[in-house]
Amino acid sequence: MPERSGETATAGSALTSGVEAAKRKWRGSITTRIMVATGLITAIIIASTFVYMSALVGNDLFENKRDEVLADAAGATQAAQRILDASDAGDRAALTNLMVAVQTSIRDTSASPQILVRRDANQLVNDEAPLDFTTDAALASIITPELATQVGTGSASQYWQSVSLSDSQGLSQPGIVVGSSLVFPSGAGRYELFLGYSLAESEATLQFVQRTLLFTAVVLMLLMGVLVWSVIRFVFRPIRVAAETSSKLAAGDEQVRMPDLGDEHFNQLASSFNEMADTLQARYQKLSELSLMQQRFVADVSHELRTPLTTIRLASDVLYAERSDLKAPAERSAELLHAQVLRFETLLESLLEISRYDAGDVELHFEATDLEDLVRDEVKSLQTLSESPLRVKPASTDTTVEMDALRIRRIVSNLLSNAIEHGEGKPIEIAVASTATEVLCSVRDHGIGIDADQISHVFERFWRADPARARTLGGSGLGLAIALEDAEAHGGTIELTSEPGAGTEFVLKIPRRSPSAAEGRDR
Repeated sequence: MPERSGETATAGSALTSGVEAAKRKWRGSITTRIMVATGLITAIIIASTFVYMSALVGNDLFENKRDEVLADAAGATQAAQRILDASDAGDRAALTNLMVAVQTSIRDTSASPQILVRRDANQLVNDEAPLDFTTDAALASIITPELATQVGTGSASQYWQSVSLSDSQGLSQPGIVVGSSLVFPSGAGRYELFLGYSLAESEATLQFVQRTLLFTAVVLMLLMGVLVWSVIRFVFRPIRVAAETSSKLAAGDEQVRMPDLGDEHFNQLASSFNEMADTLQARYQKLSELSLMQQRFVADVSHELRTPLTTIRLASDVLYAERSDLKAPAERSAELLHAQVLRFETLLESLLEISRYDAGDVELHFEATDLEDLVRDEVKSLQTLSESPLRVKPASTDTTVEMDALRIRRIVSNLLSNAIEHGEGKPIEIAVASTATEVLCSVRDHGIGIDADQISHVFERFWRADPARARTLGGSGLGLAIALEDAEAHGGTIELTSEPGAGTEFVLKIPRRSPSAAEGRDR
């Protein structure tokens, strides 16, 4: 029973999946909708035509056969009655011989193999009358009381009824029974004559016609499907070409254009599309030039600022080292100058790094490094600057991975600095772990947290959750943006979860074998 239930569930799931796939195909493809709608309409028209033609041909065959049968039966009845009218038989023996002559006449003049001649039940019994005669005993059971009554009491020369006859093999087939009356001489009275005619030949003809119509319907459906498909292919060709061209254009092929489609309306579409592509290409090139100029400007300015910044840094270091010999205002100024020079130097390095990423000019130097050892080194160097205790949870598995150690160290340092900055002096938890495919480093603080509407902005350049907040470790607003760039360069990512008042958690994930690492080995 459980196995049957499992099989039923599997079948139901497969059916549901098939229905959903069909719905998606229906909603997503106008070609499918047109083909299905055209197929249904065509099927309804052809089915209606098939039914009408079958009924028309069937009725015509039946009426022709009925008229033929009635004429045959009338001829046989008249021939038999002429024999009876010409006879003057008076005794039983003569009447019996007369019945034999009537039987022979009916057989010779009628195409019916089933003959029944019986005395009219409404007449008085006459001992001199001949016995009933039949060629098929089953014919008597087929004759309905209604037909017998009509023949016995009706004024018409003959009556008929559709019946089901049995052939020589006992198989049922349609037929007609025709009834009429015969009057024997010498007071023998009236007899009923019933002739059975098979319509098997007409039915076979109708079945042949129906098979021909069905075959024609199938061929018409196939031809209609091919015709509709061809028309759809022709009509939707410009749209398909436009979609393919736009896909190539979106993929970066700026030179691709729609070809001449051989129709004035389609060509107008191609011309408008190509004009749009030319405009987009011109604007893209202009934006690329502006972006390149911006990158060069940032790089050049950052580079040019290095020399004066170095000089200022040396001067501030001298003043900072001798600040104890200065008066109080001058001492404070030397400390502020030294702190701001360091911050300016960090900002300059960040701008240079961002410009490298923007220009795509970043090279990674991979080497096998234990992420846990790297994290512990950073925790040790920042612990003295932190009011919050930094707690590292030991890894239970191997955390060695191929990485650019300098860049991963910069990510970890940035995450730790942010945790210290916003941790409110509460413990900061750091954990390093690994799976078969990646290594992870999480940094969790219990500080002020980040509002839900601000989480999406955390990795934006120069964005700060609270610009008015005093900064313990400095910062340029570019740290997390660069950290995310570094992680993505390794094929990894940085995930963020936060809740106001409950703290924030950053999780760095690096694949054990990133595509960038493979490229670095190939080089």
